[in-house]
Amino acid sequence: MSLKIIVLAKQVPDTRNVGKDAMKADGTVNRAALPAIFNPEDLNALEQALQLKEQYPGSTVSLLTMGPPRAADIIREGLFRGTDGGVLLTDRAFAGADTLATSYALACAVKKMKDYDIIIGGRQAIDGDTAQVGPQVAEKLGLPQITYAEKILKVQDGKIQVKRRLERGVEVVEAKYPVVITVNGSADDCRPRNAKLIQRYKYAKTISERQNQDNDYFSNLYENRPYLNLTEWSVSDVDADLDQVGLAGSPTKVKQIENVVFQAKESKKLSGNDTEIDELMKELIVNHTIG
Repeated sequence: MSLKIIVLAKQVPDTRNVGKDAMKADGTVNRAALPAIFNPEDLNALEQALQLKEQYPGSTVSLLTMGPPRAADIIREGLFRGTDGGVLLTDRAFAGADTLATSYALACAVKKMKDYDIIIGGRQAIDGDTAQVGPQVAEKLGLPQITYAEKILKVQDGKIQVKRRLERGVEVVEAKYPVVITVNGSADDCRPRNAKLIQRYKYAKTISERQNQDNDYFSNLYENRPYLNLTEWSVSDVDADLDQVGLAGSPTKVKQIENVVFQAKESKKLSGNDTEIDELMKELIVNHTIG
């Protein structure tokens, strides 16, 4: 048995380096002002997909991401770790998308990819923390979904068994596939890059990236090694409705953004004896800091 797996992944701004220029006046993220990284929980999802590929010979893993041309880095990162290819959705019309517009665009792309058994992605992205895109993609495709996944246990007889990590414990659920699965950060960490795969795919680029290379060597390279040509789709390529993508298709509007700086107004020094600790605990409970 072999599986066709699509991994939904996102290039996100590194929220550890948020500064005063992190947001634009219209309330959207100024991605150019922040370092870009592979969304952490999407890496957990990628590892689950690669484990399935190892368990079921003949299986394939393809990455699907949406973003500006530089988001092709996500496809390359996947190739360096063992995926078989990927698709970058990039178009000015996609810019400023909220979760509704993003899930619509991704669902259009999945329909174009056609043949799949499992769609898997991270629970949420660190730039939004909404955990909405995966479930919305499932809804738009009319597929069952499993959220908060920690481990894919087995795939057999058209069904998939998954362990979910919930707030108060774990549970094992089963669903027929095709299915959409979103993965927690508590799942296995993604494997590191493979040195041989880095050498094989380090020049892999989309057509937009290749337009900046006039060197004849690279022109011949992409003709002789077609696996280095990364797939790039626009709005028209996935037959998307312009009214449902980007800002036009995003009902979510940011009303106000505030920078909050926490400052200590007072401090206490404790010697560590039981009496002082007991008094501190009572004080924290009375002012509802805890309890």
